[in-house]
Amino acid sequence: MATDLHLTGFRYNIAAAVFFIPYSFAEVPSNVALKLFRPSRWIPSIMVAWGLVMTLMCLVNSYQSLVIARAFLGLTEAGLYPGINYYICLWYPRSERSKRIAIFFSAASVAVAFGGLLAYGIERMEGVSRLHGWQWIFCLEGIAILIAFFSFFYMHDYPETAKFLTEPERLYIIHILKEDANSLSSRFDNQFIWQAMKDYKTYVQVLVYLGLLVPGYAIALFSPTIISELGYSAANAQLLVVPPFVAGAIATIIVGIYSDKHNLRGPYIIGGALVSLVGYILLYCSVQAGPSYVGACLAAAGNYPTVPVILAWAGSNAGGDLKRGVVLAMVIGISNLGGVCSSFIYIDPPRFHIGHGTNIGFISLAIVMSLFAMWNYSRLNKQKEAQCLAENITDDRGYEFEDMGDSSPLFRYTI
Repeated sequence: MATDLHLTGFRYNIAAAVFFIPYSFAEVPSNVALKLFRPSRWIPSIMVAWGLVMTLMCLVNSYQSLVIARAFLGLTEAGLYPGINYYICLWYPRSERSKRIAIFFSAASVAVAFGGLLAYGIERMEGVSRLHGWQWIFCLEGIAILIAFFSFFYMHDYPETAKFLTEPERLYIIHILKEDANSLSSRFDNQFIWQAMKDYKTYVQVLVYLGLLVPGYAIALFSPTIISELGYSAANAQLLVVPPFVAGAIATIIVGIYSDKHNLRGPYIIGGALVSLVGYILLYCSVQAGPSYVGACLAAAGNYPTVPVILAWAGSNAGGDLKRGVVLAMVIGISNLGGVCSSFIYIDPPRFHIGHGTNIGFISLAIVMSLFAMWNYSRLNKQKEAQCLAENITDDRGYEFEDMGDSSPLFRYTI
């Protein structure tokens, strides 16, 4: 592709980066639309739009058309990840979300692990129907549109309307969700959008996620390049990409399960970030292929498990359905602008000191902001407990605070 489209200089980086601009800005409107429309209509529609754009990218024949196509791909994909995370919040209580998001996100690790191998195989279709191998990659990836069509008919909106649940199961789920909601409002009202946008805690979570996402995107975008610069051939580099991301997928599910089991988020984020930090320090300092490859494995295996946990944390600590949806979209959307940064930091082969050093800085930011968030949530919980005790506030007065979101004295933050 680089040869056919003349991707010289920073052209490849620009084509990678332009995706993240519409992707970031469309996420909040998308989650608001998800609240207004049925999930079983909005999410499959996003998938259909994405599949069409991806399939039509096989017609790209110049650098300019690639940039335009990448922008539209970012626009159509924008609502999927925050939408799925919001959708999970509509079905599960706060203490059970991390492992569900982890199972969903682990697919991303597996996709990175085996995507290169599939691409390597599909490129052997060079010349079939007068298309280049890389054009066939785009065409065949768009096959996801078929899954989207089935989703229109088999995706269930809410527990209240799900046909596969028995009546006792439905009542049980509704009951635990109601208890978990602390009697907070689930209606659509613009005040809840403003609550999300004005809450400083939203931006603390943005900084935590940004610190995790820049290294995550960097290792996903450039891992074959990093490994090939260690002295391996392109084919072997594609093979050696697999173990770090398979390890990341396994670690993601394990961490998600135990994060829910202990109902803790911050310590698991810090733990994973520290593992990833060690990996990037190895990559930065080592001059030998073996230790550097171990560093790449640690970087991926430590970073990927933190992503579902931070999203479960952000969603759990936003009170009320609409505010939660907007907070998730803001955290994911604003932080995804870090993908622009990730696209331009691996520019100094073979050691990539700029890229590894930048990632070390962002991971350090995530650790510091996670420590601050844990301290702050603990402080606020103590204040609310003291207020409830002093003013004799109990659960039966929940209706008085239904529009306050997580500012309600009955709401407790997850640490």
